[in-house]
Amino acid sequence: MPFDLADSTFADSALSVSLESTLGTTSGEFTGLVSSLIILLLAATTVALVTRRLRIPYVVGLVLAGLAIPKQVLPASIGLNPDVILNLFLPILIFEAAINTDISRLRSTIKPIALLAGPGVLLAAAITATLLKVGLGLAWITAAAIGVILTITDTVSVIVAFRHVPVPGRLATIVEGESLFNDGIALVLLSIIATIHLQGSFTVGQGVEQVLFAFVGGGILGWGLGYLCVGLFQQLDDALSTILLTVAVSLGTFQIGQGLGVSSAIAVVIAGLVIGNQGFRQTSASAKVTLLNFWEYAGFGVNTFIFLLVGIEVDPGILLATIPAALLAIVAYQIGRIFSIYPLLFLLRCFDRPLPLRWQHVLILGNIKGSLSMALALSLPLTLPDRAQVITLVFSTVLVSLVGQGLSLPWLVKRLRLSTPSKTKQRIEALQLDLIASKAAQQELANLLQSGSLPKSLHEELFATYQARVATAETALRDLYNQRLMNEQETREERGYLDGLRRRLYLAEQGAINDAVRKGLLSEEVGQTYLKTLNERLLSLKEN
Repeated sequence: MPFDLADSTFADSALSVSLESTLGTTSGEFTGLVSSLIILLLAATTVALVTRRLRIPYVVGLVLAGLAIPKQVLPASIGLNPDVILNLFLPILIFEAAINTDISRLRSTIKPIALLAGPGVLLAAAITATLLKVGLGLAWITAAAIGVILTITDTVSVIVAFRHVPVPGRLATIVEGESLFNDGIALVLLSIIATIHLQGSFTVGQGVEQVLFAFVGGGILGWGLGYLCVGLFQQLDDALSTILLTVAVSLGTFQIGQGLGVSSAIAVVIAGLVIGNQGFRQTSASAKVTLLNFWEYAGFGVNTFIFLLVGIEVDPGILLATIPAALLAIVAYQIGRIFSIYPLLFLLRCFDRPLPLRWQHVLILGNIKGSLSMALALSLPLTLPDRAQVITLVFSTVLVSLVGQGLSLPWLVKRLRLSTPSKTKQRIEALQLDLIASKAAQQELANLLQSGSLPKSLHEELFATYQARVATAETALRDLYNQRLMNEQETREERGYLDGLRRRLYLAEQGAINDAVRKGLLSEEVGQTYLKTLNERLLSLKEN
């Protein structure tokens, strides 16, 4: 067939127009995505400033800010995508929590954690499902799905409350450990419910077999990939390479687990525990500090976007209309929590140290819902009865729970007085108050003298008065610090205050050394040697 140049030119022209149109569409979508990202980052920054001033939890502020952002400002594609949350955000959050969990601390609290994350989840889900079936007239399969979804606790909100009010370390470990494992159990239970709905029948034997396969298989998978990563750590001493390796392992473990049909969440938990407690021993101090900082930033960033998107996803009008049903759902899952926490932890005293009743109150009110519940609601089978109403109900329940329980939890923890400040800590804070006030007054005296508003003689007299207070406070603080070095029995609060002070100083030194190396004032070799020592000191503080 003869080749027609005109036809070829026309085809090339059409192809060029098509490519330009495609590239233009792709470029427009990408530009819209970047613009949305900028809006969300600015919103998160504003929330951080406002919540710090108002002293309210950061995650609650994010949700309220999301409600206030007009939906028209963002593209339609920006929202809570269940695939993104389950396959990207969830592995990051689980892995970040796991690598920061000390196995020795987890081992000491494994019995209450196993009770709460195992029988506790089953009992709470059954009670919640029954109450929702009776109260809202839902089908049993639908009520069972909601019951499981609403047993998942958002640990981020609870830990944020703990940061504002001191709590015993064992209680914080139990909360973190329960959250690490109950997510995996809830995911397996929801998978069983989906199978029952799709197949129409399911035996108890099949359920037990699926649970055992999911957990044993997930544990073996996480253990194997975790130790594989540990072996690779021995070959790497580059912080950036180890970061890439841990990201690949965290996301890859989750995907492999889904492909094999085992519990992906449990696999990521075990891999993170192995890497955090064994792998980090194979790396240098500087690489370990870099890894921990990276995962801290990753977890913070993921939580920031999740809670903003939670607020954006919920329509305020629909929220107001479904508040009665959401309040009923909150009452239902709190009753389920009450009848699982108190009886199980009462039985705990038969084979482990009992938990104080005040701690159990915190475990109940700290049963706050989060983004994973919303993602699981979106992932329910399309043929599930009343699926649309379920999604709306779960979204409203999560929002009311985040705001209501999130704001009241710090108040409750403070009222329960779980940790009474020691006399030494109170003394330290009083001396700090004196130092801050005196130095601020001295600074103002200097400004008045420089502006000519204050005679020099009066300035010297007042300055000397404040200087005496400064000297007294500094001497007392130095004596307390020296006593701390001689006394190995200091309280956790005293150690935390002084180690926090040291951490700030070490970080200031670290920044100064890095700046000097960049400017060429110090050689790379000398700077890195000193930075290695600083990193080792920082790690020793993190472990306390």
